[in-house]
Amino acid sequence: MEVIPFDNKGQLKEAFNIRLEELQVLDIKFLFGCSRPTIVVLYQDNKDARHVKTYEVALKEKDFIEGPWSQNNLDNGAGLLIPVPMPLGGVIIIGEETIVYCSANAFKAIPTKPSITRAFGRVDADGSRYLLGDNSGLLHLLVITYERERVTGLKIELLGETSVASTISYLDNAVVFIGSSYGDSQLIKLNMQPDSSGSYVESLERYVNLGPIVDFCVVDLERQGQGQVVTCSGAYKDGSLRIVRNGIGINEQASVELEGIKGLWSLRVSTNDPHDTFLVVSFIGETRILAMNSEDILEETEIDGFLSEAQTLLCQNALHDQIVQVTSNSVRLVSSINRNLLDVWNSPVGYSVNVATANATQILLATGGGHLVYLEIGNGKLYQIKVTKLEYDISCLNINPIGENPDRSSLAAVGMWTDITVRIFSLPGLDLLTKEHLGGEIIPRSVLLCTFEGVAYFLCGLGDGHLFNFLLDVSNGELSNRKKVSLGTQPISLCTFTSKDTTHVFAASDRPTVIYSSNKKLLYSNVNLKEVSHMCPFNSAAFPDSLAIAKDGELSIGTIDAIQKLHIRTIPLGEHARRISHQEHSRSFAICSLKNSQTTEETEMHFIRLLDDQTFEFLSTYGLDTFEFGCSILSCSFADDNNVYYCIGTAYVLPEESEPTKGRILIFIVEDRKLQLISEKETKGAVYSLNAFNGKLLAAINQKIQLYKWTLRDHDNSRELQSESGHHGHILALYVQTRGDLIVVGDLMKSISLLVYKHEEGAIEERARDYNASWMSAVEILDDDIYLGAENNFNLFTVRRNSDGATDEERNRLEVVGEYHLGEFVNRFRHGSLVMRLPDSEIGNIPTAIFGTVNGVIGVVASLPHDMFLFLEKLQNNLRKIIKGVGGLNHEQWRAFNNEKNIVDANNFLDGDLIESFLDIGRSRMEEISNSMGVSVEDLSKRVEELTRLH
Repeated sequence: MEVIPFDNKGQLKEAFNIRLEELQVLDIKFLFGCSRPTIVVLYQDNKDARHVKTYEVALKEKDFIEGPWSQNNLDNGAGLLIPVPMPLGGVIIIGEETIVYCSANAFKAIPTKPSITRAFGRVDADGSRYLLGDNSGLLHLLVITYERERVTGLKIELLGETSVASTISYLDNAVVFIGSSYGDSQLIKLNMQPDSSGSYVESLERYVNLGPIVDFCVVDLERQGQGQVVTCSGAYKDGSLRIVRNGIGINEQASVELEGIKGLWSLRVSTNDPHDTFLVVSFIGETRILAMNSEDILEETEIDGFLSEAQTLLCQNALHDQIVQVTSNSVRLVSSINRNLLDVWNSPVGYSVNVATANATQILLATGGGHLVYLEIGNGKLYQIKVTKLEYDISCLNINPIGENPDRSSLAAVGMWTDITVRIFSLPGLDLLTKEHLGGEIIPRSVLLCTFEGVAYFLCGLGDGHLFNFLLDVSNGELSNRKKVSLGTQPISLCTFTSKDTTHVFAASDRPTVIYSSNKKLLYSNVNLKEVSHMCPFNSAAFPDSLAIAKDGELSIGTIDAIQKLHIRTIPLGEHARRISHQEHSRSFAICSLKNSQTTEETEMHFIRLLDDQTFEFLSTYGLDTFEFGCSILSCSFADDNNVYYCIGTAYVLPEESEPTKGRILIFIVEDRKLQLISEKETKGAVYSLNAFNGKLLAAINQKIQLYKWTLRDHDNSRELQSESGHHGHILALYVQTRGDLIVVGDLMKSISLLVYKHEEGAIEERARDYNASWMSAVEILDDDIYLGAENNFNLFTVRRNSDGATDEERNRLEVVGEYHLGEFVNRFRHGSLVMRLPDSEIGNIPTAIFGTVNGVIGVVASLPHDMFLFLEKLQNNLRKIIKGVGGLNHEQWRAFNNEKNIVDANNFLDGDLIESFLDIGRSRMEEISNSMGVSVEDLSKRVEELTRLH
């Protein structure tokens, strides 16, 4: 045992080892109130009996001296020691069926219901009360009763249920933090009185934890070309499926079928009313007005002063309880109180209004022939202030107030046809301040002046789904820092809305996006809706903080989820999902799961379950045999058979066997949303992996790779799996990936090997292997020659096939070409991406693989082009000098590949998190780095921002 002394200043001194007689140590703690450092040791002897001993640590002699007391023959399940502070002292020993208090002069025990306690938290400073959490999520209170510092007994009481606790921290005022590695962590309150179900526990907050991610798949459930990750997360009763996707969810509250919507605006009854009442919906040739009635139902109504037989171009609340309606021929000013018409401005003869924008006091119109007309709104009156003629027609306008006055703008943004420019004019004079050529042939379709986090921006959406953003100088209308991103392929329409008191921008198009700012950096999040043509905020009393959205043939009202990069939806299962597969054909998921039944003898039951891929409800269940585990799952079809099947690989895990000697491959078809067993094949071991392989099924069974073909039985026309060929030579073939005729195997201990299938001979043979000893946890094929592996020391590495090698030995060796310490235990790699890939961006064609880890991390590995890698490597080296690691840890040392045998600097891997942190450092440090890189700060920021769109 290693002992590390430190002096009274807290400085660590030289460590030394002391031999401990006990071999199977289960727990060690320091005791309180001893004159010398004293440890208490819980151990198991060679007859499986458990005992406790105390030892004094003699620092001078560098040895252990037998301590003041010991206790033999405890509960066989004793596994946790809790040292009790003074004045009581001693130790509590938590067993599976008893709890014991033990000290030099006292011994008290109480029986408990069978359970395994995983965590404890001290409530009082004197150690008289402890919270205990067990592996079924039950929270107990343990009380030590005492008189005059003498322990008289123990009491235990059930408080309620929480997530399965890994740590328990009593904060104060009956508020407790439950940290969980197996489910979401929680902040709970312990109440004095139980609720209707008898629980004293009230959950105040939950903190999402995806760990442990045992398996996951990447699917496009909304068929929008954007991947979502569905994970098997959690364990025990906290097992769940988590749907992780990039972007923001809209939760629909109400919808109505309406075809041909051309515009949407919400209106308030009076200027100071906090809630919207009217929803104005514009169509070709008519305008309809919807309003919330007393039953909170949207119904059609009328505003007398409005022109309802014309298409509305714009509606806006104005000061003095007024409403503005703009049509192609007129601007109408209406009282919002009595709904009467107050004033009308008519467009000049021969000209019609094409585009309009307004705020509470100003209106800007574009009429044919490039005329720009500026009106101001008085009390009951419209005033025409200025008209100017531009050389081309105007395509879009905006006068959203972004200065100090929330009702008035000093700037107007104008987008032009023909010369494809955007221009900034001053108000009220309509003097041209800035003219920016956008380039290309696509006209601007929507412009917007807005502020995010106190920074003024000018946004411009084009007709082909691209968006420009500029920094805007409000004092002189100058535009700078031009950036262009691709949001979709259809015209963009921009509109501001407020969520949680922060302004965001909604970009409606075929791939609707919310634009928001974090750390003074613009971010873009996809919205989980298909094409949206129009959107406006609709903050009514019945639907607070909602949005009204027009999309193919319907008008819907919904609330928006928290604005964040990743959106996570939880499907609680109440059991532990271990494998998952998606089948597009039947729109379903199949999972292998296990349920712990809490009877007197804890037993595990294993199932194959079928779930709907939209609602995630259980459709069908197939129970596996006793001791039979689901090990692998696959959706595939076979040669000469059009059906799509689920294939399940299992193992019989018998208590007396060190390695399974028997398993099954089960073939199911989904008929009428139910699992039908079509065929089963017994195997001589655990089926750790299944892959579709050239119309056949490739299975990894213990140490063998086995290929099966799907054949017709002669006598009854049913089908079965028939063994075709195999390959021995692994310790345990746990992870298999295939590509064409190549088979890459991740072995329990023997790293990665490459097999190839020979069609002529119908045989599988080894082509090359990595001769290093690595205990693998996942493998993936990046391309024909490069394979990615993760191993149990939390490292990633890549190997390369050397097919052009001069000698057989070179060709037979997989050469390690990349090494990196991730610091996470990876359970699975899958090809795919969580973001929409747009082909015109530089990073659009970079292949990515996603990984999931035991701690619940989802990460991305991207294969970069060589020049890009060299450029970013230089940036990483510069960032290392400037950004210091947490606790002074050295980044280079942390990322160095590190297993039990050797330590190698990371190579051919870059730390994307470190590189992206460039965007969050101050301007002066950015300049320092860009100078040493030889590129401008803007260019460097742009390249790093592009990278962020990989995930």
